Amino acid sequence: MTTRTPDPTTPEPTTVEQTAPGKTVAAQPEPRKMRKIAVASVIGTTVEWYDLFVFGTASALVFDKIFFPQLDGTIGTLLAFLTFASAYLARMVGAILFGHFGDRVGRKSMLLTSLMMMGVATFAIGLVPDYNTIGVAAPLILLGLRVVQGLALGGEWGGAVLMTVEHAPSHRRGFFGSMVQIGVPIGTLLANAVFLVVASNTDTAELLSWGWRIPFLISAVLVGVGIYIRLHIEETSTFQAVRQAGAKARIPFFVLMRQYWRQVLLGGVATLSTGSTFTLMITSGVSYGTQELGHSKNLMLWVVMASCAIAFTLIPLFGRLSDRFGRKPVIYAGIAAEAVLAFPFFWLLDTGSASLVFVAYALMTVAFAANYGPIATFLAELFGTRVRYSGLSVAYMLSGLLGSAATPAITVGLLSLTGESSSIAWYILAAALVSLIALFLLSETRFGNIDEVDAESPSSHNEVNA
Repeated sequence: MTTRTPDPTTPEPTTVEQTAPGKTVAAQPEPRKMRKIAVASVIGTTVEWYDLFVFGTASALVFDKIFFPQLDGTIGTLLAFLTFASAYLARMVGAILFGHFGDRVGRKSMLLTSLMMMGVATFAIGLVPDYNTIGVAAPLILLGLRVVQGLALGGEWGGAVLMTVEHAPSHRRGFFGSMVQIGVPIGTLLANAVFLVVASNTDTAELLSWGWRIPFLISAVLVGVGIYIRLHIEETSTFQAVRQAGAKARIPFFVLMRQYWRQVLLGGVATLSTGSTFTLMITSGVSYGTQELGHSKNLMLWVVMASCAIAFTLIPLFGRLSDRFGRKPVIYAGIAAEAVLAFPFFWLLDTGSASLVFVAYALMTVAFAANYGPIATFLAELFGTRVRYSGLSVAYMLSGLLGSAATPAITVGLLSLTGESSSIAWYILAAALVSLIALFLLSETRFGNIDEVDAESPSSHNEVNA
């Protein structure tokens, strides 16, 4: 029997199917809706990652001088990166908080809330006075706003993935999940492009005085566009099936950690290398290229933008390949390539040749794209529908905490202690090997049915509410 259940967030109906006692299955979406859903998710996620990475770019280029001017170059840069990392702790809290309401209230409302939070925090960063104006209060305010950014992203990414993966046809989940992932290179490309334009049209004094604020302030326009588009998408039929079956968990995080703790832990570690590699290129690599190798800021920004353009092209390709060959084989190939390229990446950088810097980044970007393209769908498929928002978000934010958050500070510390770029290469190699082991311990998810929902029985109801 097919039942059409009105979605209170949209005039369009959502369809669920009752197939057997105790089982509810979300119906396949109409093909015409998928393009709108995918575009909405990509644009919204692009805005979120722009807001996040514009902070990373500023940390590498100017924040040490603006907010930590009393400290020497290495210590100032390290503290700027630690402020950058603080958001990753907040992202974990955001994953739990937004995951709770995303699994109980719905995906769409959490997406709108998180996007608004991110936009307000990013705009406010552009208004923070510098250290010379208000002293130590400046970095403290910066830290507080960075935490708000982290809370927002902790809830946004998982919801955006589920809006595409749960709507997508089963044989194309890898491709549509990868569409959300291209928000990372697009957002990074935009962040670096804006900084490049500003840096190219200001001298050093102007950049440090007011120019750095422009990329943060214009985020208000991008957020407005993202909110408008997301208002016009509907809730997933998979979540509607959970609601119709009365299967929502009262406290999703408790259920998640009781039933899926292994998937959370291994999923987070398996994804660690994506964050380490990408953060190496867009944050640590920019700092290393400018401060250690003497390349201009503009050159390193161009290199990052070229890498983002490559990732934008390749991520959906690898997502599509995961629909054909499975998630794990494609991710295996990406992680292995990151490990193989760890030392050649720095060999090419250390030549001092601008053209070889582009080559180093291009090669590592291909490896990253293979790893990153299928990972969103893979993580989503690890968890049951009732706790999928929480599980997907917590696992991914755990990977960010272990990989992305630590990488800038670790690379600065290793370089300061050893003076050798090879120490950073060993770190990237180690991160890749750990991720490979964790991925090996997880099962292939390509053939799983993520639409089926187990309705709670009276006996299980007590367990869920415990």
